[in-house]
Amino acid sequence: MKSPHLSAWLLLLLTVPIISPAQTATDVSKMTARPTVEWARDGVIYEIYPRVFSPKGDLNGVTARLDDLKKLGVDILWLMPINPIGEKEKKGSIGSPYAVRDYYGINPAYGTKADLKNFVAEAHARGMKVITDEVLNHTSWDNALIAEHPEFYKKDASGKITYPEDWTDVAGLDYSNPQLRTYMIDMLTYWIREFDLDGFRFDVAHKPPTDFWEQARAALDKVKPNVFWLAEGERPPDEVKAMDADYSWDLHNALTAVFQGKKPASAIRESWQKQRNMFPRNALHMRFSDNHDERRAIARFGERGALAAQALAFTLDGIPLVYNGMEVGDTAESGAPALFENLQIFWPIAERRKEFPRFYHGMIALRKSSEALRRGDLQWVANTNDACVISFLRHAKSEDALVVINACSVPVNARLKTKSAGFAEITPDITSDSPTPPVPATLPNLTLESWSFHVYRHAN
Repeated sequence: MKSPHLSAWLLLLLTVPIISPAQTATDVSKMTARPTVEWARDGVIYEIYPRVFSPKGDLNGVTARLDDLKKLGVDILWLMPINPIGEKEKKGSIGSPYAVRDYYGINPAYGTKADLKNFVAEAHARGMKVITDEVLNHTSWDNALIAEHPEFYKKDASGKITYPEDWTDVAGLDYSNPQLRTYMIDMLTYWIREFDLDGFRFDVAHKPPTDFWEQARAALDKVKPNVFWLAEGERPPDEVKAMDADYSWDLHNALTAVFQGKKPASAIRESWQKQRNMFPRNALHMRFSDNHDERRAIARFGERGALAAQALAFTLDGIPLVYNGMEVGDTAESGAPALFENLQIFWPIAERRKEFPRFYHGMIALRKSSEALRRGDLQWVANTNDACVISFLRHAKSEDALVVINACSVPVNARLKTKSAGFAEITPDITSDSPTPPVPATLPNLTLESWSFHVYRHAN
């Protein structure tokens, strides 16, 4: 589910318990984020919606394609919620996977607990990590907890259990109840111990209070350290002690506005700087151009625009996300998100959109081979056309990577306002299956095709 904009976050912050200086907006930017495991900082996250991933829509269908995912180069596999789905007040024809009916169960359409154990073991055998999607803010209306523990839920003035936002298919949980906190920590402990998971993605993580996340993280670290927690939200205090990374929704919203021609390219830099000013030092942000909450990127930006937008996600600081099907140019039905319907990925589209698998294989391989793109400090580079052109440098000890992207649907000219001698272009060639040799760069003057993206390297 989608996080609110900054204004809504500020309103929420005023309503959550504030128990330490680490949770205040004024102090957190002066602090340092909790250390994140090395494999997460260097990784690429791949989001899997099991019911649309394969014809059978189950866990075994995902396991069968682990070799393909390994070849693609992704190494953190995020399973969207695998719990049984609520049948009461459900959305769409199938219901939302974020309406959890049983926190300890597996959706029977997805398979069994043995199937999940096999999936995790096979992923680990290939050097990939597995995180699962956990929904701790609300449950379905037919979750047994409503009858067994009604005190776990938020209630309106009349004492009736209520729902959050406009999400009428779910009932909101109340984290002022210490027994609820214990239940959730025990539940997360079960999934880590029983299935050897490598972490979690937490739905609408900005809604449960920060002090709960800190309590849960302290407990779970004793069960299995060196795991990865991804927050769907961007509440800076959460990354001081609890979360390893956030969603950077504000930057994603800026990306969407820029690539749809509603804002100038400079809006990307402005959003990035706003985030830098708010978050603790060394905070890790997930970068994405597409996910299960959005219309497919191709539907929003067109084919070339979708590639350029994802090129930005791959090269910005942070950890990039690939949502299943992006690598073949899948658009689903009318580009709609498949959250409440069974809109299976049309894998054969790769034969018609060959530039998509070439792009994803090439850009992921480039990122993995580049210290600058994985770990380099980001420095914005001024240019003479900031209405269309995004330009920045990633600086590392061994190399610099210079990235230039035309976010407009028309060709443009631009001049970079930086020293540019010694760079060679290393952008993957998505028009051919042949390897792309480095070529001398014609910098600082550039003539950029519409939706074009370029990566240059300078050895230090």
